[in-house]
Amino acid sequence: MQQGGIDALQIKGQRESGQDVRTANVTAVQAVANIVKTSLGPVGLDKMLVDEIGDVTITNDGATILKMLDVEHPAAKILVELAELQDQEVGDGTTSVVIIAAELLKRANDLVRNKIHPTSIISGYRLAMREACKYIEEHMATSIDKVGKDTIKNCAKTSMASKIIGSDDDFFADMVVEAAMSVQTINDMGDYKYPIGSINILKAHGKSAHESRLLKGYAINVPRSAQGMPKRVENAKIALLDINLQKTKMQMGVQVLVKDPRELEKIRAKELDITADRIKMILAAGANVVLTTKGVDDMALKYFVDAGVIACRRVPKEDMRRIAKATGGKMITSLGDMEGNESYDSAQLGTAGYVQEERVGDDEVMVIGDASQRKAVTMLLRGANDMMLDEMDRSIHDSLCIVQRTLESGKVVPGGGAVEAASPSTSRASRRRWGPGSSSRSRSSRKPCSSSPRCWR
Repeated sequence: MQQGGIDALQIKGQRESGQDVRTANVTAVQAVANIVKTSLGPVGLDKMLVDEIGDVTITNDGATILKMLDVEHPAAKILVELAELQDQEVGDGTTSVVIIAAELLKRANDLVRNKIHPTSIISGYRLAMREACKYIEEHMATSIDKVGKDTIKNCAKTSMASKIIGSDDDFFADMVVEAAMSVQTINDMGDYKYPIGSINILKAHGKSAHESRLLKGYAINVPRSAQGMPKRVENAKIALLDINLQKTKMQMGVQVLVKDPRELEKIRAKELDITADRIKMILAAGANVVLTTKGVDDMALKYFVDAGVIACRRVPKEDMRRIAKATGGKMITSLGDMEGNESYDSAQLGTAGYVQEERVGDDEVMVIGDASQRKAVTMLLRGANDMMLDEMDRSIHDSLCIVQRTLESGKVVPGGGAVEAASPSTSRASRRRWGPGSSSRSRSSRKPCSSSPRCWR
C-alpha cells in the first residue's frame, strides 16, 4: 500500500544532478559562444545564415545570429535570451555579453571541481561586479562636457568599427549623431531624452551607401492612393484609421432573404452609402490627410480627390503608432460611439506643418514634417541589395542606441579594452582588501589570534 502511494507521487521524467549536469551545461554554453566568437571585433567575420525556406541573412550581429539558431538546450537558451535582452536594453554588445557569460560559467565550473560551493562562487561574482562598477564610476567614467562633443561621434564610430559600414564610419557617424540630436526632448523632470523610436529607417535599392541621407520629418514608404490627389498639404490635419474604407459587406454567416429584386438593389446602394457617410464624417471633422492600415476602394478615392485630400492605404501599424505619437493624433479602430451611432471627433486628428510626397529612387514616400508633439526624422539608406540594406539597418540601430545612452548618461569610459583590463586588477585589489571568507568589517579593525600571527578575527 505504501509502495503504491510512493509510486503515485513520483513525477514522470528523468532527474539529473551533480557534476555531469554542470559539465553538460558548460559544454552547451561554450558551443553557442564559439559560434559568435569569430564575429567579434574589427577583424570579425560575417556569418551567412540560411533558414528553412531558403532566405539568406549575412550578418555579424550576435543577437541576430543567435535568434536564427534553433537552440534546444535549456542552458544555451539562456544565452540566446541574454543576447536579446542586451539588444533591447543597450542595443550593442550582444556578442560580448555572450562570450563573457560563457567564460564566467566555464571558470565557475573549474572552481566547483576544486570543492568550492556554488553559492560562494555566486557571491564572489556579485562582489566583483559591484567593485568593478564602483571602480569604473569613480576612476574611469568621464563627463562628455570635459572631453568635448566629438566624443559622441567617436562612440558611434566605435560601434560601427566591426560592421559593414565601418569603412564609411565618418559619414554615417555624422548622420547618426545628427539624427539623435534632432529628436531631443525634455521630460517632466527636466532631463534630456533622445527617443530613437522617433527615427524611422527607410531602405531603397540602388546607388551607393554614400548616397544615404537624412530626411527632416517622418517618412513612410507609402504613395498617394490616386494621382488626382495633391502632392503637398500645408497645416495638415491627419486622420489615423484602422478601419476599412471599402464598400461595406455583411459579416460572415449573415444571410438576407430577398423576394423582390428591387430590394436587392437598395441593399447594395445602402452598402455604398455606409462607406460614403463615414468618409463625409471624417472630412467634416477637418481632416485633409487620411492614413489607414486597410484598403480604400475607387468610390472612396473619388470623395478624397474631390475634396483635395491626400489618402494613403496599407500603412504599417508600427508606422501609424509612431505618427500618432509625433502628431498627437489617435489611431481609431471603430467609428462607433457609446450611443451606438457612428461619429468622428476632430480632437482625434493629428497635426503637422506639412505632408508631401517625395520620389526616392523608384518609389514614392510620404513625408510628415513639423509634427506638433514630437520631432521626427528619417534615415534613408541606399545600397545594392536587400542583404546589404538589412545589415546596414542593424548597424545603424546599434549606433543609434549607443549615441542615445551616451547622451542621456553624459559619461564615457576609455575604449580599446581599458575597462576590461582594469576590472581584473580592481577585483584583485578587492580580494586583498577583504580577504577570503571575511565580512564587511575592515581588516584594520580586526585583531590577530594569539595562536598564530596569520589568523585574524
